[in-house]
Amino acid sequence: MKTKFFLLFTLGLILFWGKAHAQLENIVVELYYVSDSIDATDTIGGGLATGSKTYRIYADLSPDAKLRRLYGDANHPIRFESTANFFNNKEDGQSFGFDFSKTRLDENTVALDTWLTLGQTTKSASKQGGILKVNDTDGSFIAGGGVHDGGSAEIPEGLLNNADPLAGIPLSQADGNDTLPLIPENVNSLGILSIIDQSDSTIFGSIIPGNIFESRNAAVFNSGTKGVDTVQNHVLLAQLTTLGDISFEINLEVEIQTATGPQIIKYVARDSVLLEGEVLSPLLTYPQVCGCQDPDYLEYSPTFACSDSTACLNLIVFGCMDPLACNYNGSANFNIQELCCYIGDCNDLDIAEVCPELSIMEVGAPTAYVFPNPGQDIVSIQAPFEASQPVEVRILSSLGQVVYVKSGLKPSAGNTVLAEAIDVAPGVYFIQVQQGTQLFNTYWIRQ
Repeated sequence: MKTKFFLLFTLGLILFWGKAHAQLENIVVELYYVSDSIDATDTIGGGLATGSKTYRIYADLSPDAKLRRLYGDANHPIRFESTANFFNNKEDGQSFGFDFSKTRLDENTVALDTWLTLGQTTKSASKQGGILKVNDTDGSFIAGGGVHDGGSAEIPEGLLNNADPLAGIPLSQADGNDTLPLIPENVNSLGILSIIDQSDSTIFGSIIPGNIFESRNAAVFNSGTKGVDTVQNHVLLAQLTTLGDISFEINLEVEIQTATGPQIIKYVARDSVLLEGEVLSPLLTYPQVCGCQDPDYLEYSPTFACSDSTACLNLIVFGCMDPLACNYNGSANFNIQELCCYIGDCNDLDIAEVCPELSIMEVGAPTAYVFPNPGQDIVSIQAPFEASQPVEVRILSSLGQVVYVKSGLKPSAGNTVLAEAIDVAPGVYFIQVQQGTQLFNTYWIRQ
C-alpha cells in the first residue's frame, strides 16, 4: 500500500507541475532578420554592422491566457545579454515597441531597433502587433522594392532586402506585423526610463551602447495582451539586434479566467525563492537547458525546458536501499524508505510476506535484556536462566544471517552471561539465547 501511495504521490507532483505550466506553453525565439552590407551603408540610424541578427522573443500562451507583465523583482531578476553590443536606431529608435509610429518603421533601419513590448509593435492607434513571419499573411509594410527607403546612401532598391535563408521569409514578403484583435490599456513601464527626463541609458536606448541589461526592479505591463492569432496566442516580448549571441532570463505575469474570476500566475526563471502564486518555468531562461523529461528514468527532472532523450540513461527501479534492512534490494536505484523492513520494525508491513526467513523471530516482546545497549564488542545478556545448564548465544543480522555464535556459557549469580569478541558491523541485530529447550530473545544495536 505504501508503494502505491508513493507512486500516486509522485504522479500527482508531475501532474501538478504540468497543470501549473499549462498557460505558458513555450518561449519562441525567432531569427527575424540578418543585415547585410547594404543595410550597413546607412548612417542616419547609425551603427548597424553587417551580419547583425535581429531576434524576436515570443511567449507562447494557451488560448485562454493574457500576458500582463514582463518583469524583474527582488527575487527574480530580468536579464538580456549579448556577446556584442545591441543596436539601437539613433534617429527614431524607441525603448518600447508600443511607442513606434507605423509610418516610421519603413525608414532607414528603424524596424531593426532593440526594444521591449507586450504584443504591440506600434502605437495603439495603428493597432499593429507582432506575429511570427511564418504566420504573417498580410504582406509587408516595412520592406520591399520601392516601399522601404534607401537610407543615407539612397539605395534604389531600399534597405532591409537581405534574403538570407537563415532568417527564413524575407521582410519584403512578411514583416511579422499584423492587426491586434485586443488593444491593451494602461500600458506602462518601470525601471528603464529615467524618472527625471524619460531618457534611456540601458541597452534599449541609443545614449550609451551596451551588451547587458539586468534589473531586479524593472517591468513592462498593461491590462492584458493576447497575440495577433488568439488561438496560437504568441505574444511578442522583445526585439533584439546584435552581432553577438544572445541570452536572457525573464519573468512573466499571466492572467486566466476561472469560475471564480481572474487568476494571476507568475512564471519565474529561478526557484531560490517561490512566493504564493509563483511557478518555476525553465522555459524562461535562454539558451534553454535540455535533459531527460521521461519520469520513468532516474535522470528525469521537471526543470528541463526541452527533451534530450540521450540523457535518459537509468530506468528507475524502486526498492529499499538500506543494507541493514531484511529486504535490501541491491538492484534498486530509487530508495523508498517506507518499504524497508527491520527486525522489530517492518513499517507496518507483514514481515512474513516481506522477509519470510525472519518471521520466526517475531515472537513478541523481548524475553532477555542486553547491556550496554547500544554496545560494541562485549555485552552482558540477562534472562531467567537455570544456574547449572550451559547457554548458547546467537546473533543474527537484519537479513537473518547468523553472524556470531558462542556456546557453553555459564550464567553468573545474577542470571547473566557474557558475550565477548563480537566482531560485526554497526547496525541492528537480533539476539537469540538458548538454554536447553528454553529460547530467549532480544534486540541489540551495535555502535
